[in-house]
Amino acid sequence: MQKIIPTLLQKGDEIRVIAPARGLKIIGQDTRQIAKQRFEEMGLKVSFAANTTDDNWDMTGSTSIEKRVADIHEAFADKNVKAIFTIIGGANSNQLLPYLDYDLIKNNPKIFCGFSDITALLDGIYARTGLITFSGPHYSSIGMLKGCEYTLDNLKTMLFGNRHNQVVSSKEWSDDLWFLDQQKREFIPNEGYWNIHTGTAKGTIIGGNLGTFNLLLGSIYRPAFEKDTILFIEDTEDSDILDFERNLQALLYQPDFANVKGLVIGRFQKGSKVTREQLEFILNNKKELSHLPILANVDFGHSTPLLTIPIGGTASLYNGQLTLEI
Repeated sequence: MQKIIPTLLQKGDEIRVIAPARGLKIIGQDTRQIAKQRFEEMGLKVSFAANTTDDNWDMTGSTSIEKRVADIHEAFADKNVKAIFTIIGGANSNQLLPYLDYDLIKNNPKIFCGFSDITALLDGIYARTGLITFSGPHYSSIGMLKGCEYTLDNLKTMLFGNRHNQVVSSKEWSDDLWFLDQQKREFIPNEGYWNIHTGTAKGTIIGGNLGTFNLLLGSIYRPAFEKDTILFIEDTEDSDILDFERNLQALLYQPDFANVKGLVIGRFQKGSKVTREQLEFILNNKKELSHLPILANVDFGHSTPLLTIPIGGTASLYNGQLTLEI
């Protein structure tokens, strides 16, 4: 696949906020304002797609396929827009994949960033166009008042900087409902990475939210595991160790999984009750993984803070150390 690298952001650039899953109504006014201020402090102008307003809200917490697709197309077609951020995740981004104009996207490449349910769009767009996308914070994620520094620093490296990130684990993390009370927070000391299998590997990064990624199996929207792939996956608190195991097994059954050379797993939420002992037991009993370096408890997923990971970029694993780059 011929990869397309989106241009770095510069001060004065415009970013467009879209809602391919849930809309703006779910985001509190304080979160909206903090996020807007943070982007403006980076020197960026913030604009919102037409169908992100509070009025766009149906029984699914979203709006029509046609409107959501129109917002994506308009954002890519607008020459003034240099990056696209999703407001938040949800459960229905995969609905949009058959309706996207991939020639339009390919001919107007730009930064596209989000995570969780947005995994469907990030990987689908990369599979169909070769455009490197970014599994990273939503617009709403940047509206976190406290504990956002790590997220911001890593975002800037990939969007403004040299796009070479020798990743260091965060000092602390949080899994609280921060958006309900921005002042009352609970932070947990970070024990660092779980180096499940030591070893070295380097290759193209593919993946995201495990449950959402698996929705793409058997379709043209699932990126191929080409030679030397590094798979990165994470799951939500609704997924316990048994759900995680069977969803991972579905990936191991893919004929091209033999091309995967390393596995990186994001931090599990407290609600999943997944322990390191459980995870190691599951992983060590899969012969398909016996020869792969595996790093877990990495700063991505549904807790905070968050790395910004380039889908289609390059990851290197070296005895428990992780490097991300384009």
